[in-house]
Amino acid sequence: MTAELTKVKTSTLTEQNSDENTEIKMHWSFWLGVSFFVAVIITVLMSTWYLSQKMVVDEHLPISVLTITGDIKYTQRDDVVNSLEEINLANFFQVDVNKVQQQLAKLPWVYSVSVRKQWPDELKIYLVDQTPIAIWNGDFLINQYGDVFQADIEQLTQAIPHFFGPEGSENIALKNFNNFNKLLKYNGLSIEELVLSERFSWQLTLNDGVLLNLGREERFERIARFIDLYPQIKKNRKENQQVDYVDLRYDTGVAVGWKPLTKPKYGLSYSNIKKMS
Repeated sequence: MTAELTKVKTSTLTEQNSDENTEIKMHWSFWLGVSFFVAVIITVLMSTWYLSQKMVVDEHLPISVLTITGDIKYTQRDDVVNSLEEINLANFFQVDVNKVQQQLAKLPWVYSVSVRKQWPDELKIYLVDQTPIAIWNGDFLINQYGDVFQADIEQLTQAIPHFFGPEGSENIALKNFNNFNKLLKYNGLSIEELVLSERFSWQLTLNDGVLLNLGREERFERIARFIDLYPQIKKNRKENQQVDYVDLRYDTGVAVGWKPLTKPKYGLSYSNIKKMS
């Protein structure tokens, strides 16, 4: 009986110790959890404070690096810099790349432009300049797509042909110029001046100074006829003479005009087109 009582007491003490240990463990787990939670809150607050302070500092960082790349033949770096004088570049985050792009697109030689910011202080600009194919009516230029634009002709890096024609005929002039040149190149010839009259009559001045009068109809057939006949025409020239013009507006044959060999190459203007019968 006494042994059984002793076992019961021992069991009770064991259970009490176990309960106390459990309470202690729960107590420490609770405070560890609280401590961890507080540490997380402090870390978040400190990180937020640090980032806010850094952003305050960064907001005062200006654009200090200007990187200009692309297919640029005519636009100068100074042109870009001067164009951006109207835009406030003192705050990296507040610089509007769309506004910068619109401003640069106003430059005369620029065909396309893209702009992006590179943190922390760089503005990257990619430019593509116009490709001038011809001078249009003396004051404008035509690009490879037949679009007219205005820029300083004195900046041209190579000679290009002159086109003259009614407003709105730029694409027609360019398309026919390309097709005419494809035919003429077989004789080593090219077009230096193209004139399209109000009545859509075509005249071409070639790189050897010869004026071709094609008229309005069958212009490609007439150029093909000229290519066939031109070698024979040059053989028939007299001494100290050269071909001045070839009128191809006839159903059969051509009319040929001659000029002294020493005479300067004939030049055309849209307002003073040579009239041939």
